[in-house]
Amino acid sequence: MPQRTAEAQWNGDLRSGSGQIKLGSGAFEGEFSYASRFEQSPGTNPEELIAGAHAGCFTMATASGLGKAGFKPENITTKATVHLDSVPQGFKIARIELDMEADVPGIDEAKFLEIAEAAKKNCPVSQALAAVPEITLRARLRQKAS
Repeated sequence: MPQRTAEAQWNGDLRSGSGQIKLGSGAFEGEFSYASRFEQSPGTNPEELIAGAHAGCFTMATASGLGKAGFKPENITTKATVHLDSVPQGFKIARIELDMEADVPGIDEAKFLEIAEAAKKNCPVSQALAAVPEITLRARLRQKAS
């Protein structure tokens, strides 16, 4: 199986320094700082990258589960929200919310939710993030008018 890499560089102290994160594939390179991580300043941050990885992994796992169950999704869209909280030891990812909508012809809601929950539990990124106290899922099946 392939291995994936990323690099991060930091210059200066925590509060006034800045850094750059670069994916090994070259598909993304972004600046980050204390302000982009802990405030609302421009730039990226590790939690945003985790959110992107989780949304992508979960969405693919859902498509896989649907396919294995005999359904062909037309579209699956997921937004992941990572909550970084201050704790006595520093900071902690306290919660991740997965908010997904999908167009899947021929599936009933119960089966759809069963597959989505299995994807949330079993996608590799969810497994890697098992130490996060709470990962929630809000899954909605979009119904098209006949």
